[in-house]
Amino acid sequence: MRSMLRPVLAFSMLAVGIASMGFAESPDRSSILDDPLDFSSEPVLPEIEAPTSADIEASIARGVQFLLEDQRPGGSWGSPTRTKGLNIYAPVPGAHHAFEAATTSLCLSALLEIDSSDPAVDTAIEKAEAWLLEHLQDLRRATGDAIYNVWGHGYSIQALVRMHARHADDAAMQTEIEELIRLQFEMLQRYESVDGGWGYYDFRYQANQPTSSSISFVNGAILVALAEARDIGIEPPERMVRRAVDATTRQQKPDFSYLYGEYLQYQPMRGINRPGGSLGRTQCCNAALRLWGSDTITDNVVKNWLYRLYVRNGWLDIGRKRPIPHESWMQVAGYFYFFGHYYAGLCLEQLPADERAPYQPLLATLMLDRQEKDGSWWDYPLYDYHQPYGTAFALMTLQRCLPVADAASE
Repeated sequence: MRSMLRPVLAFSMLAVGIASMGFAESPDRSSILDDPLDFSSEPVLPEIEAPTSADIEASIARGVQFLLEDQRPGGSWGSPTRTKGLNIYAPVPGAHHAFEAATTSLCLSALLEIDSSDPAVDTAIEKAEAWLLEHLQDLRRATGDAIYNVWGHGYSIQALVRMHARHADDAAMQTEIEELIRLQFEMLQRYESVDGGWGYYDFRYQANQPTSSSISFVNGAILVALAEARDIGIEPPERMVRRAVDATTRQQKPDFSYLYGEYLQYQPMRGINRPGGSLGRTQCCNAALRLWGSDTITDNVVKNWLYRLYVRNGWLDIGRKRPIPHESWMQVAGYFYFFGHYYAGLCLEQLPADERAPYQPLLATLMLDRQEKDGSWWDYPLYDYHQPYGTAFALMTLQRCLPVADAASE
């Protein structure tokens, strides 16, 4: 999520030593890389011991407590502290404004989705809402080449949509929220690629309108946010949406894996662009295109990729917590992990309610097994943003793993 593939290739382990991965059910190397999926039928799921609702709720409670304790006094989450010897390119102060806005938006969305009756959660929400309303309007591009602010614009839309529902009885607040959502539309228009969609670097010409290729999962994440705004009656610009959908569709491969970015269109079999490398992006892009009317993302496509996310989870998990982006097998970066599972939760939510149950334990098991002792989740060391954003993604994933009746009663 934080670092484009090209600038870190010098640091990446590009060899794909597949034999050491240990996928016992696929002894043939080509099968391990690209085992075909039959989208005409549902997958045969592995038998696992499903977590109980109580297990999931206890995990959620621990994650919420972490967020309460980790919130900064001003109401936000994350900071440019906890530095290490190797850090991604993050020009100050703009890059960190973007990281803080995106992280805070994710944490606020998570707390609003969980809808706890704990007064401490209400206090945290109120502080986060106040911070977002004060600071979001000032979010801008950091430098000519670093456009991390697109993450802040996208995730803030999702937080604002949830705030809009929370303030259903406050017309003035809803109006303020709607204006702020439309401001994010304007900013996303300003920073969309000349070819449509969004990236977060412009290493070409650093023009007023970014000239770099769009990145598939950035498009997907923002398209999901735009669809949520549309669904509460705030329509995003039609041309901007159409161009982003087209840019994402151009990066879609026949098996519903996705290129990392459009600049890799002539390298479709590079590791990062193969199913294992795409595992953290496919869920996001499929969810987004389906929300915007794609009839190719069928229920069986969603089900088969949820299945693959579980049985091929090693491709993502082996990259988790590695400090250099894309150094892992299939050039996977650690920050794909909880990002990918959150969007898998959205894909799960797109299935008919009575067909979700077999897939919920798969996602829930992965999340419960990776929760830290302090209640957080994290996948990539990013200053002091990684624990709150990882926790927010995991909480929203687990919320979608609760049985429908349980989730409705929360």
